[in-house]
Formats: sequence, structure tokens, C-alpha cells
Amino acid sequence: MEPNRSRPRSALALAALLGLAGVTHFTRPKFYDRIVPASLPGSARTYTYVSGVAELALAAAVAVPKTRRLGGLLSAAFFVAVFPANVKMALDFRTKSPKAKAIAYGRLPLQIPLVMWALKVRRSA
Repeated sequence: MEPNRSRPRSALALAALLGLAGVTHFTRPKFYDRIVPASLPGSARTYTYVSGVAELALAAAVAVPKTRRLGGLLSAAFFVAVFPANVKMALDFRTKSPKAKAIAYGRLPLQIPLVMWALKVRRSA
């Protein structure tokens, strides 16, 4: 694989991941509603939809070469910002099945490579 081809592919793969995640906020909102920290003011559904819109906007920003640098940076910040929801999910899933716990706990360390990936996309833009 040529190095100059891998850069756009990495960015487009990140855009696809963000886009898919954004769409699922609208197709399966109850899943996301449950992991919105209760300490946040307002409706959990509002946070679900706003974060879905944010992910779709980030996907578009990362996909377009002109906005890719900013999109990568904002994506990294977004992955950090949603970490509390992943912590809440892990805490809430402590009494769930081993499979559910594995998914919830697995999301925690996954944030690190996601942040690094977004920053790599930014650097290579």
C-alpha cells in the first residue's frame, strides 16, 4: 500500500466510523439515552440526538480534505468528551452478563486509540 493512499483511507475509515455511530444515535436512541450521565441537566434524548448530529458533522469534516485537519482535532476532543458516558456504562453494566460487561469495559480503553487515530488524521491532513 502506498503511503499517500493510506492517509485518505485512514481519514475516510474514521469518517465512516463516526458516520455510522452518528446514524445509530437516531436509529437506536434508547441505547445511548441509558448511558447519558444523570447529572447532566435536561433530557437524555436531547444529548443522544446532539451527540449524533456532532458525530455526523465530524464525519463530514474528516471526510472532506479541506476540513480534515480541523475535523481530526475536533474528533479527538469529542472522543475525550464522551468518555464519561463510557464510564457510566461500565458502572451500570457491573451486574450484567459477562458479554455485556466485556462490551462496556472494552469501550473504556478503546477511547485511547480513537483519540490517537483522530490526531493522526489531523497530522496527516
